[in-house]
Amino acid sequence: MDRRVSGIAGGLLSLGMRRGDRVLLFQRNQPQLLESMFACWRAGLIAVPVNNRLLPAEAAYIAENSGAQALIVSPEFKDVASACAGATPGLLEVSTDDSGPLSLNGLMSGGKECEDAEVDEDDIAWLFYTSGTTGRPKGAMLTHRNLLTMTLNYLAEVAPVRPGDVFLHAAPLTHGSGLYALPAVAMAAKQVIQHTASFDPATFFELIERHSVTQVAFLAPTMIIALLNHPALGQHDLSSLRSMAYGGAPMYVETLKRAVTAFGPTLVQIYGMGEVPMSISVLPRWEHLIDGEPEHERRLSSAGIPRLGMEVAILDSADEKLPSGQIGEIAVRGPVVMKGYWADSAATEESLRGGWLHTGDIGRMDPDGFLYILDRAKDMIISGGANIYPREVEDVLATHPEVLEALVVGVPDPYWGEAVVVLRSGAGATEEEIIAFCRSRLAGHKKPRSIDFADTLPKNAYGKVLKREVRDRYWQGSDRKV
Repeated sequence: MDRRVSGIAGGLLSLGMRRGDRVLLFQRNQPQLLESMFACWRAGLIAVPVNNRLLPAEAAYIAENSGAQALIVSPEFKDVASACAGATPGLLEVSTDDSGPLSLNGLMSGGKECEDAEVDEDDIAWLFYTSGTTGRPKGAMLTHRNLLTMTLNYLAEVAPVRPGDVFLHAAPLTHGSGLYALPAVAMAAKQVIQHTASFDPATFFELIERHSVTQVAFLAPTMIIALLNHPALGQHDLSSLRSMAYGGAPMYVETLKRAVTAFGPTLVQIYGMGEVPMSISVLPRWEHLIDGEPEHERRLSSAGIPRLGMEVAILDSADEKLPSGQIGEIAVRGPVVMKGYWADSAATEESLRGGWLHTGDIGRMDPDGFLYILDRAKDMIISGGANIYPREVEDVLATHPEVLEALVVGVPDPYWGEAVVVLRSGAGATEEEIIAFCRSRLAGHKKPRSIDFADTLPKNAYGKVLKREVRDRYWQGSDRKV
């Protein structure tokens, strides 16, 4: 890997790339994606990994917003490459395919090796694009210090890496699993990459048994639920597993109990976000043990305790700290907090005001320091571990000829969110038709999974839709609204 990374980095520099240039990475889960990331860092460039589930127009926006100078792309994404090139004139396109001068192997064939670039610890390493309150993704600037501290925190708090350890990547390497590839590389662990187009539990179980996997880098709760409900559960030897990190969305306590029964004391919950990669709080393995104690059961519904070196506070509307037990906005500061948002000083100032990163999540801290996430101040929906801003979906629904109004909320179906739609008088669109309409205009993970029909949507005196009122109907009887 070191030889390939050196050759790719040298090839990029020979094409005119310079320190601080941005390189968009749009690839399926594959070894070349990790090689591309490390080649960027070797050359002093900024990696911009992009979720390959995004549509061409969405990827093109990120290319334009980041000012990317190059794109390293899997050959099956020709439509994405074309859209990015159209949005960013002069974009250099490099294929992960095996042939041609502008391919990873072609760059290596030039024979120009590359020493580690001299970078400052506060230089940007990774532009992590995350959905924001405007509905447009924003680039969280993650520095070399951020990524190094995150890596050390993983080794100290999530799971130590021992000689012979084997990591399995089943989630996208452009997000959580890619971030947690860093401690695996740091400790020279073997890495197994599941490259199926979508998550396949049968393949997941088979890979663990075949390669004696010891650590699963990252799973979203929806993936764990899929594992628990799959008929292949119990048909493979999973005894090698020591750690399965999960996060990106809450998981019901009853689901956690099922997972612990199925996989043993392997689960570790991490709470973080693109702005604080994987590193706000941790609920370690020993807190997942089922012993029947009420206190222990209560902690299973928490997001754990603050990570090493990170300070977490609950703030009121005036950004003043609240005592334990009181509810307010979760804020965090420490060496894993992003530098700011790329080319967006207003959003940076708003998010990092007062020296704290304001998460937009509502929660409380108990006297023992355990953090409980209760709600979201923002309207973001998390589906399968991916952020979805309802406005994006509502804007698409509003273009349907038979939809008069639409509102999108997350609901306590353990998997997905849904839309509440008001049809025009006399219209007869069905749930299936509206979902199909969205499917052709949105990335797959953003489309509504179900539709509810209503005569009207509740509004205040100013005509603003009362989204919380609608959402609360689905969450009655639950102590959390997310």
